[in-house]
Amino acid sequence: MTQNISELNPKENILIKGASLHNLKNIDVAIPRNKLVVITGLSGSGKSSLAFDTLFAEGQRRYVESLSSYARQFLGRLNKPKVEYIKGIAPAIAIEQKVNSTNPRSTVGTSTEIYDYLKLLFARIGKTYSPISNLEVKKHTVTDVIEFIKKTPLDTKLLLLSPVHIPSDRNVLQTLKILAQQGYSRIQYKNDIVRIEDITTEIEHDFLLVIDRIIVKDDEDFYNRLGDAIQTAFFEGKGECIIENIQTTHQTLFNNKFELDGIQFLEPNTHLFSFNNPYGACPSCEGYGNVIGVDEDLVIPNTSLSIFEDAILPWKSDSFSEYKNNLINSAYKFNIPIHKPWFELTNEQKQLIWNGNASFNGLHSFFKFLEENSYKIQYRVMLSRYRGKTKCSECNGKRLRKEANNVKINNKNISDLVDLPINELIEFFKNIQLEEFEQKIAKRLLVEINNRLQFLNNVGLNYLTLNRTSNSLSGGESQRINLATSLGSSLVGSMYILDEPSIGLHPKDTERLIDVLKNLRDLGNTVIVVEHDEDIMKAADMIIDIGPEAGTFGGEVVAEGNFNEILKSNSLTAQYLNNSLQIEVPKKRRPTKYKVEVIGARENNLKNINITFPLNSLTVVTGVSGSGKSTLVSKILYPAIQKLIGDYGEKVGQFTEIKGDIKHIEHIEFINQNPIGRSSRSNPVTYIKAYDDIRTLFASEKLSKIRNYQPKHFSFNVEGGRCEVCKGEGEVTIEMQFMADVHLECEACKGERFKKEILAVKFQGKSINDVLNSTIDDAISFFALHKETKIVKKLKPLQDVGLGYVTLGQSSSTLSGGEAQRIKLASFLVKGSRQSKSLFIFDEPTTGLHFHDIKKLLKSFNALINNGHSIIVIEHNIDLIKCADYIIDLGKEGGKNGGHLLFQGTPEELIKCKDSFTAPFLAEKLTNI
Repeated sequence: MTQNISELNPKENILIKGASLHNLKNIDVAIPRNKLVVITGLSGSGKSSLAFDTLFAEGQRRYVESLSSYARQFLGRLNKPKVEYIKGIAPAIAIEQKVNSTNPRSTVGTSTEIYDYLKLLFARIGKTYSPISNLEVKKHTVTDVIEFIKKTPLDTKLLLLSPVHIPSDRNVLQTLKILAQQGYSRIQYKNDIVRIEDITTEIEHDFLLVIDRIIVKDDEDFYNRLGDAIQTAFFEGKGECIIENIQTTHQTLFNNKFELDGIQFLEPNTHLFSFNNPYGACPSCEGYGNVIGVDEDLVIPNTSLSIFEDAILPWKSDSFSEYKNNLINSAYKFNIPIHKPWFELTNEQKQLIWNGNASFNGLHSFFKFLEENSYKIQYRVMLSRYRGKTKCSECNGKRLRKEANNVKINNKNISDLVDLPINELIEFFKNIQLEEFEQKIAKRLLVEINNRLQFLNNVGLNYLTLNRTSNSLSGGESQRINLATSLGSSLVGSMYILDEPSIGLHPKDTERLIDVLKNLRDLGNTVIVVEHDEDIMKAADMIIDIGPEAGTFGGEVVAEGNFNEILKSNSLTAQYLNNSLQIEVPKKRRPTKYKVEVIGARENNLKNINITFPLNSLTVVTGVSGSGKSTLVSKILYPAIQKLIGDYGEKVGQFTEIKGDIKHIEHIEFINQNPIGRSSRSNPVTYIKAYDDIRTLFASEKLSKIRNYQPKHFSFNVEGGRCEVCKGEGEVTIEMQFMADVHLECEACKGERFKKEILAVKFQGKSINDVLNSTIDDAISFFALHKETKIVKKLKPLQDVGLGYVTLGQSSSTLSGGEAQRIKLASFLVKGSRQSKSLFIFDEPTTGLHFHDIKKLLKSFNALINNGHSIIVIEHNIDLIKCADYIIDLGKEGGKNGGHLLFQGTPEELIKCKDSFTAPFLAEKLTNI
C-alpha cells in the first residue's frame, strides 16, 4: 500500500487492517465510501474472503449486536473475522449468486414485493364486473342514497320504502301486525298509501313498507335524521330500499348487497388476491398453479402432427378411434382444421377439442369416462400413462380462485397482469387511465410498482413475468432480482456487496446494469462488486486487484486504483486488460464432419426453428437473456438425445424431429451449476473419488494397523472415526427464529471433524484433517513428492480446470455455481479417453472465472474434444465465444420477441450478421487480434 491506513479518515473510507482469513496475507485495504469499487483477481485469489468472509461478516456481526438478547446469546461463540480492525463500516447487504428460494409458491412478483403492491391496488381501486353481463357490480351505501336525494330539487316529496320479506311460518296479516308493533304505521299497496291498522283481511304480498315520508330540505340536521332512516330501510328490506318520487311515481332501487345478475360477489380485499392465503388460493391446486392430472404433453406428444395424423395419442388405438372419427366428422362445423399441425391451431380451437360440445366428446370428458371406469384394469393402465404434473384446469395456472378474476383495472384482472412480460407491464402502468379519486388512492402504490418494474427492466430482466416461479430462475437472474428488490427499498448509507452481478447477462445489457450500480452508489451507498467483467471495471471508481495467483499463491493486494492506473501495473488482470497476455483465437476452426439437427423447435418462446449442432467441436449458443438458449439446449436437445440413446430422461420440449449422426453420441452429460452434492459433507475430493484412495493410504499406516483402523474410520460420512457431536461436519448449526441460521465451529473437535485418536494417525507428518485442509495445488505437490501417483492423477484435472485453490475438504455448499460446474468437468477429465464418445453440455461455465482461468478452461475443453467428445456451451462471455468452432445465435430480444434463429456458423461469419446483438461485441474482440 502506498499510504499508511491509520492516517486515513474512517468517515471517508472503510479501513481494513491486517485481514488474514483463509489465504489473505495480513493485508491492509482502504475502500472509499459512497463509491463503486470492484474487487478483482484470479478465482481463489481471496476476493470473496475479503469481501464476504471479512467485510460482510463483520458488518453482520455488528448488526446482530444491536438485536435482542435472544440473538446476542450466540454472539459469545461467534468468531470475529481474522482481522486486526475494521473502521468506518456501514450496515452491510450481501447479494450472492445462489438461487435463494426452493419454495414452489415463491414467484418473481412475491420476491420483488411487486405482487404485494398489486394486491393492494386491486383491493383499493379494482372494480368488480359480472362475467354474465360484463356490467360493474356496485354496492350502495347510505351516503349514495343521501347524495341521490341531494340532487333532487328542494321541497320535492319522496317516499323511503322497503320491500317486506314474509317468513315461511307467518302470513301477511301476522307480518303486518308485527310491523305495527315495531312502530311502522303505513304501507304502499297497489300505488296507494294505506295505514296498517286499516287492513283487516288477507291481502296479496304486493306491498312496500313506508319507512319515512321526505320533503327535501337543505338542512344538516335533516340529513342526519335521514341517514338513520335509510339505515333502517336497508335493514328491513334485507339490503334493499327504494326512493319514490310522489309526483312522478318514479322509483329508484338501492341495494347494499354486492350482487348482480343473481350472483353474490366477493368484495375485493388483499386476501382475495393472495395465492398464499387459503381465502384467495384456487381451491383445486391450493395456490400452486399445478396439479397431478392429465398431462397435455403426454396426450399430444408430437405437436407437428395433425388431428387426422393421430396427434391425439389415446385416440390412435382401435378401441377409442370413434372419438377421433366423431371429432373429424364434426370439425367443419366449428372451423377446426383437421389437417393442420396441432401447434398451428389457435388456443380457442385447442380448448374446444379439450372441452368438447354437443357434436363430439372432448378430451376432458374422455378422461372422465376412464376415471369413472377405473375399476377395470385396462382403464387404470391407460390413465396412468397420461398422468403427470399439469396446469390446474380450474385457475389455468394463475393460482387464484375464479372470483378474483372478476375484479379489473382498465379491463385487466390481476391474473392477466402477472402473465405479462415486465416490459409490457411497464407500458400498461404507463398508460393506465384512472378517475381523479382513484388516482389519489393509487398514487403511492403506482410509484412503488413503477419503480420496481423499472429496476427489473434496468437489470435486463424485462422478459420475465411476475408469475414465474423463483426456483426456475438461474443464479444470475436470482441475484439481479435481489438487486432490483434492494434498489426498490431505496436504502441510504449502506454497504452493498455483490458477487458477479454480470453473470447470465449479455454484453449489451451490462451497460444498463452499470447504470443500476451507479444509481445505487449515487443514493449514498458504498457498492462493492466482486467481478471479472471488463466493462464494469472501466466504470468503477476504484479497482482492488487481489493476487498474484490463487490459493496459497494469492491473498495479496497486487494493484489498486482506477482502471487506467490498474492497466499500468504488472498483475495478471492488467496483462489481460492491456493485451500483453491474451486468450488466443484458434488459428483454424474445426470443420463440421458429423452433426445433429433439431427440426421445428417451438418450446416456450422458440419460433419453430431448425438448428444444426456440429459434433467433435466446440459449439456455443449465444443470445440475450431470455432469447431461448436454455430452452433449446436443456429442454429439447438434451432430453431428446437422452431418449434416443436409451437413457431415462426428463420430459422433452416441443419439436418436430431430431436427426443426423446420433450414432456418434454414446453418452450425453448436462453439466449445470447445481451443487455437486446435497449433503454439507459432500466436497470436491469425494466427488472425484480421490478420497477413497486417501482413506486407504491412512488405513495402511503402521499406527492404523496396530489400532485396527479400517478406511471407514477416516470417513466423516459414517460412524467410527468421525466426531459424533458435529457428525463429521466440523461445525454445528443453530436455528435462529426470523434470521438466517448461525453456523458455529464444533467445540468438541474444534472443526477438525475427527476424533483425537484418528487425528493421531499421520502420513508423512500430516493428519487426515491436514490433508483435507490443504489446497489441491499443495496436495498435488505433497502426494507427488511421496510417489502417490494414483491420487495425483485424480487430483490433476481439478488443477487443470483452474480449481487448484480449492481445499480438498471444502463443503460443496460453499462452492459457487461455476466452481461446482468445473468440478463436474474435472470428474469427466479423470475418466479421460476411456469413456465412450460423449456430448457435454455446459451452462455458462465461465461463471466466476478470471481471464487466466478461462484460458485453462478452454485447454480442458480442447482436451475433451481431442479425445473424441463434443461440447455445446450456453455462454455470454465474448472471450469464450471467440474461441468457438461454431456459433448458434438466438434473438433478437428476450421473451416474446426472442426465439428466432439469427445465425449459425463460424465467429468470422457472425460478425457480418446485422441483426445480432452479439456480433458487434465479437467483432471488437476479433479485430483486436
